[in-house]
Amino acid sequence: MGKYIFKRFLMMLVTIFIIATLTFFLMHAVPGSPLESDRNTNETVQANLERFYKLDQPLHIQYLSYMQSIVTFDFGPSIKDPNRTVNELLARGFPISFELGIITILVAVVSGIILGTMAALRHNKMIDYAAMAFAVVGISIPNFVLATVLIQQLAVNWNLFPPATWTSPMHMVLPVLALATGPMAIIARLTRSSMLEVLTQDYIKMARAKGIKPMRIVLRHALRNALMPVVTIMGTLLAGILTGTFVIEKIFAIPGMGKYFVDSINNRDYPVIMGTTVFYSAFLIFMLFLVDIVYGILDPRIKLHKKEGDV
Repeated sequence: MGKYIFKRFLMMLVTIFIIATLTFFLMHAVPGSPLESDRNTNETVQANLERFYKLDQPLHIQYLSYMQSIVTFDFGPSIKDPNRTVNELLARGFPISFELGIITILVAVVSGIILGTMAALRHNKMIDYAAMAFAVVGISIPNFVLATVLIQQLAVNWNLFPPATWTSPMHMVLPVLALATGPMAIIARLTRSSMLEVLTQDYIKMARAKGIKPMRIVLRHALRNALMPVVTIMGTLLAGILTGTFVIEKIFAIPGMGKYFVDSINNRDYPVIMGTTVFYSAFLIFMLFLVDIVYGILDPRIKLHKKEGDV
């Protein structure tokens, strides 16, 4: 187990290094400079700014300085807002984005598992058809389209929820619904199909023959094995939710990292773009690392030792 975790940790570091390198060179491959947009700046001030942000240095010097900032977790000041550092922007925006993401994941996972389990236990009944119809609709509609529909219907027409910002639990309902519906639908379909297969296994039939209560069979025996496909795709769902928060935050005017990231791209703010990209990439890769560990713990058939199976 220890060797497996260590190897995965090394792979995580290598992946972050590759992403950071690609981000740096892709940003500098774009023609021009982020300081060129300010026409009121004279040449002397322009040169001083380029010297301050090390944009006048050779590319390899800038790259080494950039990698040093990642190791020390000090991304420096923003180019468009020099009074604030990238670290301050991360400290201000990430907790809000993280809260939105965590609530979305909890709602999607819990609701999807419950919906999929009920559909499997009532196979070919009305609840099964309704759950799968909801799943098809949830998968088909992009979250930004669903967000605009929710704002129009529930906030503007019916005035049930506030349409924007992030200041109270009522403000959280619409963005969480917009983000969670797609993942919830995917989890519901996977749980249903996996549960239907598990319920036909011999050990489930044996448990029923022993007179074990149906609810105990579902919770203690069937559901654990039925959740393996859900755990498998959690990494992909996490990526979709984390990247989707940027768009949803912009639509609902949520003061999270999405606002800073979108604005930094429009302004070509190198430190903010590279800092947020590396930070979110590292966070996502770490979450995938945790998913791998949980997958091995849930399924005892998966061996984490090299001599007993593939790592």
